[in-house]
Amino acid sequence: MVDVRAQYAPVLAELRSRLLEVVDSGRFILGPNVASFEEEASRYLGVSDAVGVANGTDALVLALEAVGVVPGDEVICPAFTFYATAEAIARVGATPVFCDIEAETLNLDPRHAAELVSERTRAIVAVHLFGRPLALDGLPDGIPVVEDAAQAFGAGVEGDRVGARGVASTFSFFPTKNLFCLGDGGLVATSDAEIADRVRVLRFHGSRDKETFELIGYNSRLDELQATALRLFLERIDIWNGQRREAALRYRALGLGEYCALPTDEDGHVYHMYVVRSPMRDAIASELKSAEIGGRAYYETPLHLQPVFAPLGLGPGSLPGTELAAAENLALPMWAGISEAQQEQVVAAVARARQGTPA
Repeated sequence: MVDVRAQYAPVLAELRSRLLEVVDSGRFILGPNVASFEEEASRYLGVSDAVGVANGTDALVLALEAVGVVPGDEVICPAFTFYATAEAIARVGATPVFCDIEAETLNLDPRHAAELVSERTRAIVAVHLFGRPLALDGLPDGIPVVEDAAQAFGAGVEGDRVGARGVASTFSFFPTKNLFCLGDGGLVATSDAEIADRVRVLRFHGSRDKETFELIGYNSRLDELQATALRLFLERIDIWNGQRREAALRYRALGLGEYCALPTDEDGHVYHMYVVRSPMRDAIASELKSAEIGGRAYYETPLHLQPVFAPLGLGPGSLPGTELAAAENLALPMWAGISEAQQEQVVAAVARARQGTPA
């Protein structure tokens, strides 16, 4: 469904050269490449600080803790998202309050979020799902917003980069992401100097100097090898995101919309995943598999129905928009550089499934 190697193959020689320089240097933890990547990423995102961490989940945990979320607080988040969103809230001792989604965007529904605000609400985690930016202006006023932008590096909304509008934002650099590294990596971005400082201390065992420990922290540092790859790939992120947008338009031009509901076409969308919807989702997925084409349904058991969150008491039917999306969504092949011929094969398989014609 995602050809990771095809994305970095054109720069493989340069990547090898840069990685070898790091190996020869013997400097692997919080070295010059991490510092340079943090500076370059903050400039790209339009924030004053960016702090590299070990992975996207740690980025969420550290951001929430740095923002001041503590046990007993409530944090509103969508139920149609990866588990890490709510896991991070629970990890800092707060209670996730699950919000329904908009049918058209699959992002958090601001109107429902407003209904969920209580005196214990400490923050909202706004997920930019599948690379589609969520406009933060519609969210309830006066509540800090942490942007979960794990799937949306380079996306834009209303003239700003995703990640520049909340009090803090978090990114994952897992190898299938738009901006990716060669393993795990993450980032917390913010224009609040106090939040940035607290994340830096938290990521390094609660210490500034490895001798004096101010906080109970974590061992969560982006390493030099990953930062080196990220610096190279950051130079190409706009090109790669442009190729994803072109592929999304091509799916539409190839007639895919005759067979399923397509994601809305938006300038700021970077299509981390190309997710369609159909009541015949399972039949389409089966046909794709028969044709040896990747395809995957996401979040089939949404977070409010996961066993770990059963004590919250949200049973089937409590978030109807979320549950319908879970039953109908299907991600089709998408990456920077996917060819028209490959997309034609995808559309043909979807058409066969809808028409009941075997491969």
